[in-house]
Amino acid sequence: MTGQTKSGGHDLAADAEKLRKLHVPGDPLLLANVWDPESARVVEAAGMRAIATASAALAPVNGYEDHGHLPPDVAFGALRRITDAVTLPVTADLEDGYGLSPQEFVDRLAGAGACGANLEDTDHRAGALVDADRHAERIASIKAAARARGFDPVINARIDVHYRQGPLEEGLKRARKYLDAGADCVYPIFLSDASAIRQYVALGPTNILYGPESIAISELAGLGVARLSVGPFLFRLLLKRLEAAADAFRRHDDKGIWA
Repeated sequence: MTGQTKSGGHDLAADAEKLRKLHVPGDPLLLANVWDPESARVVEAAGMRAIATASAALAPVNGYEDHGHLPPDVAFGALRRITDAVTLPVTADLEDGYGLSPQEFVDRLAGAGACGANLEDTDHRAGALVDADRHAERIASIKAAARARGFDPVINARIDVHYRQGPLEEGLKRARKYLDAGADCVYPIFLSDASAIRQYVALGPTNILYGPESIAISELAGLGVARLSVGPFLFRLLLKRLEAAADAFRRHDDKGIWA
């Protein structure tokens, strides 16, 4: 069914394989997460090797709060405009999958031209972690549905245990289950302890959130991390710069506006 792997200007099967090969432990894929077509174009022009979205940036740009408030039609419509703007492989932060069935999730992902997705193990409707076995089954079902279409999306399984100050062993247990289910990478978000990161890396390709207070990129690479993403931090950095420029403008600070 390879004829169904084309979406807009993207060959999903080829994009997914390219994206997967960029996950190299010790030489991490760097993802400067974007939120609209123009930010995607800028990141591509800067020489990045792939494009990733961040729901915590994409949601407010489209007038919604993050954490399950973005309607699927809006999310996938915005994703389609981003994939149309670039030639690089695109992976999308799709939160918990918006409650879509595995088949509908895959159909919408493919229809939007993306070859990968973040899937987090929080149920935002319930406000709690999803059962680990149920989330693993969902990952496996999404993989199977996509392969039936002729492509194998890169699934980055986000683990929200540390976001909720849960125990390390619970996070590692989830990582094992998700990798066994077919996830290509695990993403223990808000994990910063080097020793704990090493334990995830020992299980398989690991994504770490890189922010203003993170361990240095070179040190994270030395730990064997395969992927680093900035989430919404670049978006928030630009908002702070906009606020400062607007404040300088209000104060008639001619130099401060452009500083």
